[in-house]
Amino acid sequence: MAEELEGCSVSCKLSLDDLQAVCRQERLHCKQLRVNKHNIDDYEVEYLCDYKKSKEQEFYLVKWKGYPESSNTWEPRKNLKCRKLMTQFHEDMEHELRRQKRRTTCPKRLDKDVAWTLVQKAKLRKRLQCWEADLNKTRNHPGRIFVLNEVDLDGPPRDFTYITNYKVGEGIVLNEMAVGCECKDCFSDPIGGCCPGASLHRLAYTDKGQVRVRAGEPIYECNSRCSCGPDCSNRLVQKGIQFDLCIFKTGNGRGWGVRALQHIKKNTFVMEYVGEIITSDEAEKRGHLYDRQGATYLFDLDYVEDVYTVDAANHGNISHFVNHSCNPNLQVYNVFIDNLDERLPRIALFSTRSIRAGEELTFDYKMQIDPVDAESTRMDSNFSLAGLPSSPKKRIRVECRCGSDTCRKYLF
Repeated sequence: MAEELEGCSVSCKLSLDDLQAVCRQERLHCKQLRVNKHNIDDYEVEYLCDYKKSKEQEFYLVKWKGYPESSNTWEPRKNLKCRKLMTQFHEDMEHELRRQKRRTTCPKRLDKDVAWTLVQKAKLRKRLQCWEADLNKTRNHPGRIFVLNEVDLDGPPRDFTYITNYKVGEGIVLNEMAVGCECKDCFSDPIGGCCPGASLHRLAYTDKGQVRVRAGEPIYECNSRCSCGPDCSNRLVQKGIQFDLCIFKTGNGRGWGVRALQHIKKNTFVMEYVGEIITSDEAEKRGHLYDRQGATYLFDLDYVEDVYTVDAANHGNISHFVNHSCNPNLQVYNVFIDNLDERLPRIALFSTRSIRAGEELTFDYKMQIDPVDAESTRMDSNFSLAGLPSSPKKRIRVECRCGSDTCRKYLF
């Protein structure tokens, strides 16, 4: 990312750390970069590359931050003050030695393949840290995003842009159609039933911010035209993700997944499903392409009629990484806020039960919800089915790996 220094009108494509390294290499003092005669010779360990023992003394091959790998040097342990990096290096080394079924006690010298793997893991960790930082710069919600891969050497997904709201596809126009309420206290004294009442529905949330309507019933939140303030109890989904979440690499071939890092109570809003809004015709074209690739992120917005689809393949938020389960802990709801066009609901995911910290978040890609009344027609969240032939015999059979006791064995 470009960095700008105070008093400088031109953006630089180097980070501040890299600029500091350039100053030290060129022996330049810079007040703005805080490089002076007292710290110009400071060196920072970027990561550790190799290990050896000689006469009972331990040495590490060090990659110095801001310097090429050709400048790597062997340093005795006593010279290094990077305890966290050293602990991580030994954890990685023991893990790799166990994987290769070798002795996990520190050898006198690491084999080249082991050292190579440790370097790749260190580089991967740096890339994931940069991706994590970018995600947190982009997010517009209180919940932080963390990234972890302790399984393989896969880095951040290519051709994926993190977004926080729907991206409108070509040929689609979104018109705000909301009507605001006149309530002073939407929960205790709703005028005319507040925003839900205007559409002949009831308030969806309890006073503790938990959803109380059945899945399939729409949720109408207060909007930008309402008289109530930002603390209104009928403003929940619009406030965004409130919990710290972690994108992590699964160990059973399901790719990336998402786990909660905090306890989440039952019936609590967790996240929205965000992506590019496209027409169903365009979704059918993309669906055939995604089928050949073996993965797709198409979500039909068919609350009242099947006109639009959300495609989160290349543009999406953290929901892009949420995996399927036949026994999920998240449920889909249709939500309307500033746009009351029933063909374009926002897709919100609420917890179906209490979720403990560290538990993976999942929803059923093929959930079916029966209509609860005449107004609430079917909400068919047939995730990934757009573009597939309607005949079940011709559909591609995708094996399910959710591991639940109620597993249907196949996703589609």
